[in-house]
Amino acid sequence: MLAAARSPVVPALFVALAAVSQEVGAAFAVGLFTALGAVGAVFARFLVAGLILGVAVRPRVLGLTSRAWLAVVALACTLTAMNVCFYFALTRIPLGVAVTVEVLGPLTLSVLVSRRRSAWLWAGLALTGVALLSLTGVRFGRMDPVGLVFAAGAAVGWAGYIIASSRAATDFGNLDALAIASMMGALATAPFAVLSVDPHAALRWEVLGLGVTVGVMSSVIPYSLELISLRHLPQETFAVVTCLSPVIAALAGWLILGQHLAVTGYVAIVLVTAASIGAVHSASGRRWPPASLPWARAGQ
Repeated sequence: MLAAARSPVVPALFVALAAVSQEVGAAFAVGLFTALGAVGAVFARFLVAGLILGVAVRPRVLGLTSRAWLAVVALACTLTAMNVCFYFALTRIPLGVAVTVEVLGPLTLSVLVSRRRSAWLWAGLALTGVALLSLTGVRFGRMDPVGLVFAAGAAVGWAGYIIASSRAATDFGNLDALAIASMMGALATAPFAVLSVDPHAALRWEVLGLGVTVGVMSSVIPYSLELISLRHLPQETFAVVTCLSPVIAALAGWLILGQHLAVTGYVAIVLVTAASIGAVHSASGRRWPPASLPWARAGQ
């Protein structure tokens, strides 16, 4: 019975379900861009998540230590940066391509904490995949370099999110940190959302319904499942399952948005996914997070 409780199968399944929910939600989010703009879509997503989690969790904000506030602010900053960059990327490049570049964030993080030379092999394989993405054509238009830059920014944000969420999972109980971070993200993006939102279109019931759907599928469900999983799942296993995101995103872009890549685009997705899994396995022999990193020492 105790062995079953410690089994990584259930938390790994949570991460896989989080990836499916997030990428399908991202595909739906494209439908919000006309009415809300990219920043407006991020604001709607944070607002919905903050309201739902705020009511459900009722996070405690009084009496928090400075370390706890630092953890939740870091989580809010990384979440906001990751989502803003990702949505701007989606306005220019296909969903599958954006997520493939974005997953280089966790890949780079796993390479940095690895002591094995093979980690550089996986990094080279991933770079080959990204090069294929930059050269491949898509049926609905030419690849936009600015979109790739935004996707790279989302990759940095994703790496920061993994670090920040790991810290928050130890400093907060339940989903308090996610609720507070979502509210902070909504406040941070609200002034910019006002400039991009079309008020008449935003108040249509179908746009409101889509905004709620995106908020639940892209924030509430995936981030909640990931924070729960990070309390029970080894970091290397978490990263391996997360690397399914490019494949799920490509399938979601194909089924929901009708985004078909050239053959080289799908090869690139496979290369980056394989490189991510290989890099994580290279780092599996080292304590993760490493004690040499400041945020790791803070939890000791």
